[in-house]
Amino acid sequence: MTSLPERAARRCHNMVNPLHSAVYFSPALGKELAPYGIKDPRAIYFAGRAAPLGAVGAGTVTATFYNFSHTLIARILPELWESASPATVLAARLRAVDTMLRDLLGEEAIGSPEMAEAAELALRAAEGCTRPGRPLYAANADLPVPDAPHLAYWHAATLLREHRGDAHIAALLAAGLDPLEALASHTASGRGMAPKWVLSTRGYQEQDWAAAQDRLRGRGLLDREGDLTEEGTRLRKELEYQTDRMDSAPYEHLGEAGVARLTELASGFAAAVATAGAFPDGLFGRD
Repeated sequence: MTSLPERAARRCHNMVNPLHSAVYFSPALGKELAPYGIKDPRAIYFAGRAAPLGAVGAGTVTATFYNFSHTLIARILPELWESASPATVLAARLRAVDTMLRDLLGEEAIGSPEMAEAAELALRAAEGCTRPGRPLYAANADLPVPDAPHLAYWHAATLLREHRGDAHIAALLAAGLDPLEALASHTASGRGMAPKWVLSTRGYQEQDWAAAQDRLRGRGLLDREGDLTEEGTRLRKELEYQTDRMDSAPYEHLGEAGVARLTELASGFAAAVATAGAFPDGLFGRD
């Protein structure tokens, strides 16, 4: 393995990830799951992301997703799997990804040499991922790689996203940040999800958010106005550093030149899907 320039792996991940996460905002996934009676947006998300784990219950999803309310999850799981089996959801998810990418990128980009190259590079990076201690990554790694390059690229992006996500949860636990404290401090950094989106998707109430902010203030991480203190900023930077450290293997496996090329290709695709409206306005920010 080779050493990479500082933050090169994080930059690469940040460019690859949007194609993975876009499916959870795409109407295509809801349309695929609607015939099975899965219509609540949060149930659609839980189904699509948890299906690789099998017909798991609420406890497993709460543990692996980390920042969702267990009360919300328990209202949906495990009864969700009575509507559609995990295998059915996985097939629907892949069909939705195909529809989404064709709609957002267009047929020319889907069939381009750049897409095939990005898929090959991302899959090669994923060869450096490891299963132990990474349940969401490991579950997705057990799925077959799709044949079509654009679907293979989405699959690889999912592997890389879940590999980093599992590592980030370990960093949050080590830092002693509970789910809402993690969300509130991330939002305060200016990089996280806007509070209204947290509350509407994660199953919390405004008083829960306020209580999490008070706990952060008690630790000296947040000031009275809701901004990160110097110590809070330091902690958020340390969290990302520790996540980078635990997520370095796939990018070191790919190598400096490969990471640079994948970042370049992924940046183009990420910009295209964002321009095409893959994500709702106001998703990120402090308001």
